[in-house]
Amino acid sequence: MSKILKLFLLGIALAGLCVAGCSEKATTGTGVKPKPTPEPDPDVEEYDLITFPDRKDPKTVGEGVVNLFIRSGNSNWGDMHSSKKSSLTSYPDICAWLGAFWYAEAAGNNGLFDQLVAKFDQFLEVDDKSIEPNKSLVTQIPRTENNAVDYNIFGAVPLHIYYVKKQRGAAEADIKKYLDLGLRYADQQWELPTEKKYLEKMKDPEYYHNLGYSYQTRLWIDDMFMITALQAQAYLATGDEKYIERAAKEMILYLDELPGENGVFYHAPTAKFFWARGNGWMAVGMPEMLRMLPKSAKYDVYRNRILTEYKKMMATLSAYQYDSGLWGQLIYPNQGDMWEETSGSAMFTYAMILGVKNGWLDEKTYGTVARKGWLGLQSYLQTNFEIRNVCCGTGAGSSYAYYRDREKYTGDLHGQAAVMWCAYALTELANERK
Repeated sequence: MSKILKLFLLGIALAGLCVAGCSEKATTGTGVKPKPTPEPDPDVEEYDLITFPDRKDPKTVGEGVVNLFIRSGNSNWGDMHSSKKSSLTSYPDICAWLGAFWYAEAAGNNGLFDQLVAKFDQFLEVDDKSIEPNKSLVTQIPRTENNAVDYNIFGAVPLHIYYVKKQRGAAEADIKKYLDLGLRYADQQWELPTEKKYLEKMKDPEYYHNLGYSYQTRLWIDDMFMITALQAQAYLATGDEKYIERAAKEMILYLDELPGENGVFYHAPTAKFFWARGNGWMAVGMPEMLRMLPKSAKYDVYRNRILTEYKKMMATLSAYQYDSGLWGQLIYPNQGDMWEETSGSAMFTYAMILGVKNGWLDEKTYGTVARKGWLGLQSYLQTNFEIRNVCCGTGAGSSYAYYRDREKYTGDLHGQAAVMWCAYALTELANERK
């Protein structure tokens, strides 16, 4: 493809012009960005990820969103304002747990860390408790179900607590309960259940198990964070490389099998739409895996493949960022009426911050994209630190209108978690550059 043609296609994407038909291919972005609105401080570079306007800095936002999470009840699949009861803790809450811990640690805020541990410890009191919607701080410990991936990620939180406390010198006798609890979920993810009821709705569980993958493999794009995050935390907690190798192999399988174009992925094989949050899971899953992989040459085959796919995805995403700094509910096509979706936008922003921080992405090109993303998110963050315009839970759709007309939530943990991830990454980057 000629340079002129690339720039022409990039211009169409950035202008958000009408594109006919969902079968057309997405173009790979070149990383060339228009100049954003000038900052109040002329000394701040457009790619600066350290200096931000008052009340838009990661410390203010991070502490606000984490404190809101600490004092809030459990969600109903992410929805913090649902009247429905939630008897199990599922992945949106766990993503928020991880983001809250990561931020507290990067900020050196031991008070926040201790509050989070105290909140989590309520899980250990009793498995069966009466649940009041949005009032009970936690729910019962999840059990194995057909939708197991979304519940098994629960184990990542106690494993993380164990890892951090161990690094800080806690006595093994005092923290082993976290390790034992977390490994229940990490180990079980690779153990084929004997009870058939747990396999009924899964996609070929015996087939994937026999090939050395998780029996929970379902080739949903979400799994590239759900499965890999749990196994990576088990690796950090134990030092046993079987866990990180499991995660890496699983990611390569998904990269091989998930359909998409130019580094971005369809919502499902039957839904050829580039849904923002769906792609967000892969966008964050790949750099998370890259930063967790051991440095030894043994893992280069995984590292090289994942890094190649990650860079391709980031280039394409950069082409479809709106002037506001956010991305649409559908990344592509945009027919002029696709609304700005905050959870996917925050995930893409986080992925690019990690890329700049670790030297995988060009700082000036992607620092500019990430800065615009972070500042764009602030326009949707309310004074109580709830973020607006989070897409509700969304199954695979069959039309453009289906995605356009999805309900927008406020304070949903899909969005809250991703904002915390961004605040964590920006804080850690600032720590490294002091």
